[in-house]
Amino acid sequence: MSVPAVVIAAPASGSGKTTLATGLIGALRKAGHRVAPFKVGPDYIDPGYHGLAAGRPGRNLDPVLVGEDRVVPLYQHGARGCDIAVVEGVMGLFDGRIDENRADPIAEGSTAQVAGLLGAPVVLVVDARGHSQSLAALLHGFATFDSGVRLGGVILNRVGSERHEQVLRAACDRVGLPVLGALPRMAELEVPSRHLGLIPAVEHGTAATTAVDAMTELVAAHVDLRAIVAMAGGAVTGAAWDPSAELAAAIGDSVPLDDSVPSERDPAAGPLIAIAGGPAFTFGYAEHRELLTAAGAEVVVFDPLVDELPSGTAGLVLPGGFPEEHAGQLSANHRLRTAIAEGAARGLPIHAECAGLLYLTRSLDGHQMAGVIDADAEFGPRLTLGYRDAVALHDSTLWRAGARVRGHEFHRTRLVRTGPEHPAWGWRTTGSLAEGAITRQVHASYLHTHPAGNPDAIARFVTAARHFTV
Repeated sequence: MSVPAVVIAAPASGSGKTTLATGLIGALRKAGHRVAPFKVGPDYIDPGYHGLAAGRPGRNLDPVLVGEDRVVPLYQHGARGCDIAVVEGVMGLFDGRIDENRADPIAEGSTAQVAGLLGAPVVLVVDARGHSQSLAALLHGFATFDSGVRLGGVILNRVGSERHEQVLRAACDRVGLPVLGALPRMAELEVPSRHLGLIPAVEHGTAATTAVDAMTELVAAHVDLRAIVAMAGGAVTGAAWDPSAELAAAIGDSVPLDDSVPSERDPAAGPLIAIAGGPAFTFGYAEHRELLTAAGAEVVVFDPLVDELPSGTAGLVLPGGFPEEHAGQLSANHRLRTAIAEGAARGLPIHAECAGLLYLTRSLDGHQMAGVIDADAEFGPRLTLGYRDAVALHDSTLWRAGARVRGHEFHRTRLVRTGPEHPAWGWRTTGSLAEGAITRQVHASYLHTHPAGNPDAIARFVTAARHFTV
């Protein structure tokens, strides 16, 4: 059964999309709906808050990383068992990857593109501060800029007073857009942030739950939920993504997807893949674990701050996150650092992205790390952010040399005093750049990739793990 969707967008970043989307997810759930939460783009952090509100994993829809043809299947997969979906947009409605050679006026990876692929209506969240009658002109522009985008209504955010709300509602009436809600200014709802945005929900603990509860109550009190549900209306059509089918060509006998993978399974079911989690490694896509499971692996999540390497580990995934915020505690877990270094020396397949790369260096901001990669890392002066068209420069446990991959960088650290390992990727920015490191069965890089866009890499990694002698 297909599930109807509503897309939460805005004229620009900072308008309050995350507050509105998270609160709407929570309010609809509280009203008895089974809500599927999604985020447009590569963002790992917002889906954590969505997941708290929905009681199920938040997922991403990113045409750049997975390809336009996989957006609807991934939506259908993530919306199973739900009766409505809430999709939070990225940046402004029409903002996306800048490509001067792209003929389509809708930017790749934009909220508008995803809304069009889903055939879903858009609710525009407007930061009302500083707006009066001129809001009508802004809304007219967004409503008419592209006929393929269906603007269903407006939510006024951070409204200053009753009189302010009246003026804004009149402006919306002038262009024929219904006001679906008007939220007052609530500074206490702000969730603490750091250099890469909001603090992940896993790190923020009970304060994150409290913030989500407050967002839920705010939206429930000031947004017309019935109108939102009625507007979502039409169901998205298309087949659901199937991780087993994705891997069938690469691995002979894959197992069916099991959304509730037990913590202990028969070792004969496949190699044990350990995935780093906890507060320091919060960046990951739900489809990664699902693909590993579909490939026949047993997946175990562990916390490098306090845990040892799971017994029987035949493959290790070190995802992104904020290791620089926990460097001291990561360094203090000497037994884990030693076990990973010894495993890498013996040929343990390791897939490390961003935070994982930093953890494998000799040191991070002066704190001793695993020492698998001959480099040191430090917090840098500027943010590195953006999509990359990368080429694998050497064969690895994940990609063959020459493979072309789309990924995303998102970090404010840098490597210094790097060693002789083979670089993992090459791409062009202002010039040619070689990045990352490949050594033995280790693939480490700043580049984040989406597993659903690269199922062959998952197949290669699980195959490598099957051949590792524990």
